[in-house]
Amino acid sequence: MTITHHATDETLMRIAAGTLAAGPAIAVEAHLASCPACRSRVREHEALGGALLEEIEPTTLSATALSDVLAMLDDEDAGHSLVLPPLVPVEIEGIPLPKALRGCAIGRWRWIGPGMRMSRVGVPHDPDANLILLKVSPGRALPDHGHVGTEFTYVVSGSFSDRFGTFRPGDLAEMNEDAEHQPIVDKNGECICLAAMEGKMRFKSFIGRMLQPIFGI
Repeated sequence: MTITHHATDETLMRIAAGTLAAGPAIAVEAHLASCPACRSRVREHEALGGALLEEIEPTTLSATALSDVLAMLDDEDAGHSLVLPPLVPVEIEGIPLPKALRGCAIGRWRWIGPGMRMSRVGVPHDPDANLILLKVSPGRALPDHGHVGTEFTYVVSGSFSDRFGTFRPGDLAEMNEDAEHQPIVDKNGECICLAAMEGKMRFKSFIGRMLQPIFGI
């Protein structure tokens, strides 16, 4: 697998610091599993963060700090039974899914336009995460759109092209608020992507704006 589109350094720093939201983090972790270069950069950021922590003056804890934390944990656990999240299928329609999706719930495919289907992905530790699987037929163009916040799209299978290049399995398309594009799936096969959005898409077409509230994208 040849990776040509990577996560930005800012995003890799957020992964290392644990500050990237759950949905985008899953899409980026799927890319990291395929990309040794980005994994190496994450390790560098983690090492830098560790070095900075070592330079910070330690703060003296109160004598009851440990017992206070244990008490809070007991309060959170009280009255709650352990609910294990459903396991994601290993593959979908014969296509292996990223291991980053393990523990998530995969919804049914829903029609969102000619040649386009969407499956919403449930993230147990963040029910509000805007994470979807998108399946688009060969040669089909998605609506021209921009973004409110950053969109992270990991290519699971197939490929698509836009003005930023061609994105193939393992690639990550990271589009910020300044990016406007119209992805077109290549004619050699169907494309399945994992997409996470920090905000919403900003559609240019009337039909796109009409469908947006229905599908929550």
